[in-house]
Amino acid sequence: MQSPYPSTALDAARRAIADQLREIRRDAGLSGREVAARAGWQPSKVSRLQSATTPPSDEDVKAWCRACGAEDRIPDLLAANRTADSMYLEWRRVQRTGLRRLQESRIPLYERTQQFRVYSSTVIPGFLQTYEYAAALLGNIARVHGTPDDVADAAAARVERSHIIREGGHRFGILLEESVLRHVVGDPATMAGQLGYLLSVMALPSVSVGIIPAGKPREMWTLETFTIFDEERVHVELLTAAVTVTTPGEISQYAHAFEEMASLAVYGAPARSVISAAIDSLD
Repeated sequence: MQSPYPSTALDAARRAIADQLREIRRDAGLSGREVAARAGWQPSKVSRLQSATTPPSDEDVKAWCRACGAEDRIPDLLAANRTADSMYLEWRRVQRTGLRRLQESRIPLYERTQQFRVYSSTVIPGFLQTYEYAAALLGNIARVHGTPDDVADAAAARVERSHIIREGGHRFGILLEESVLRHVVGDPATMAGQLGYLLSVMALPSVSVGIIPAGKPREMWTLETFTIFDEERVHVELLTAAVTVTTPGEISQYAHAFEEMASLAVYGAPARSVISAAIDSLD
């Protein structure tokens, strides 16, 4: 059966919690219907929770354990449940206090990371964004997700944290689909400024920018945007959520995908030519 979760690590974490709930029920000598009756639920909810089809809330965990007389299991299950929650963060939840705080929350991770590998099929990565591009993009995000309007502060925070590309101790490998250069964010002037800045950043010794030309024959399909932080974790950006991957096997898969994409890209003068062509198309 296809997993309802976008990461195998998250799927494993959710299934481990479901297995524990099932074990607690069996140890109590209860059927699923009996647990449902004691908790005041429909029997179908018990089925969904112990099959990992639906993730439990903290209140679900407490109600299940109480129904089974296993209150002593509540703290450990709540901790496991919250760990699983941290792997999959809905944008609406993390952005509900505004976008600026989200930008600032990532600074410690960025500062301790030595090697960044970024593949983007959607937008210019945050490290390389101008203020105008960031403000236009974050404005769109705030509108779509219905978050508080602190776009100006959020854009300033995003640009401020980008100082790390000019500091020692960090290396950046950036791969962009050519379509990213052609997707106009803001207006043509904003986009032209952004692409011009991208050209200037390519001169930094710590930054490598590769462009994957449109229409190039390929075996690797276009992927979701992701960032690899050293060998520690991967952040994957979806429409509704951010997925954090920390399982070594999955990190290796993303690293392999990055290498596959890197083999398709052009660099140096050919990459600059592609970017310049995108700027010319804005006229």
